[in-house]
Amino acid sequence: MAGLRIGIAGAGYFGRFHALKVAASQRATLAGVHDADAARAAVVAKETGAPALDWPALLAACDAVVIATPADTHFSFVSDALNAGLHVLVEKPIAATLAEASTLAALAAGHGRVLQIGHQLRYSAEHQAISTRMRRPLYIDCVRIAPFKLRGTDVSVILDLMIHDLDFVLSLVDSPIASVDAVGAPVASTHEDIANARVHFANGCVATITASRISLKTERKMRLFSQEGYMSVDFGARKLMMIGRERGLPLPGTGGGRIEEISWKEHDSLAAEHAAFVASILDGAPVVVDAAAGSRALAAALAVTESMTANRARAEASGLIR
Repeated sequence: MAGLRIGIAGAGYFGRFHALKVAASQRATLAGVHDADAARAAVVAKETGAPALDWPALLAACDAVVIATPADTHFSFVSDALNAGLHVLVEKPIAATLAEASTLAALAAGHGRVLQIGHQLRYSAEHQAISTRMRRPLYIDCVRIAPFKLRGTDVSVILDLMIHDLDFVLSLVDSPIASVDAVGAPVASTHEDIANARVHFANGCVATITASRISLKTERKMRLFSQEGYMSVDFGARKLMMIGRERGLPLPGTGGGRIEEISWKEHDSLAAEHAAFVASILDGAPVVVDAAAGSRALAAALAVTESMTANRARAEASGLIR
């Protein structure tokens, strides 16, 4: 299937980037762009040299489609595409509910089509740097904060930002979630703009995840520890420091400990995500972030939301918030 024909549904912020990646691909062609806003679709279509098409026409023109529409429309678009016999790459989250996610997984399996979820961090240099060094974490602390932007406020900060770190943590911890305790609040939008979750896993690992989209600066940091050692990661500086026994230079006064400090050069993780999608279709390569992984991340995000809602009700009842 040379010249895989890929269409884009959703010509917003991320949809435009997806369209540019497909247009630059050596193994695929951009078959068309669709958006509910015809003018926005026309702008991206002109930039990439592809036609702006309505949804039925796009389905007919493609072998595969990238869904970058609002989260609450994912189920409708993805199910249409799978039923039309297309392979699908859908931006996170996979769907709005676990029932929808399960239906989409069954549709993809039934039609024998690739369904890949757009958790882009799985294809990043930072993920590789961490996952190869910390294989059995006991504790993970993640902080992701950023200034307020209108983009993404159609959902809470959990589905907008925290879900990235939830999926990252889930990829490191091979164990079911046992419990979640979370708090959060809306500040600048109608959905929660800041949240903190403490996630307990069945194997004893604990993860604390903080996400904010109302901060004065952008910051992403992570700390992890296990019997393998202690790791500190600054994603903004692209630096990692680990103290353990397996890697790095001897660290005096630690009884045999070693210290490793590395930096990484970030590659184009969105291009890597697209390359993996095409390879899964054309070469039969395994789907790195499949429907099961997407569903697990969604389940974690929904568990955080449920806990946060319950804790918020208690805070309202006590007069702590109004």
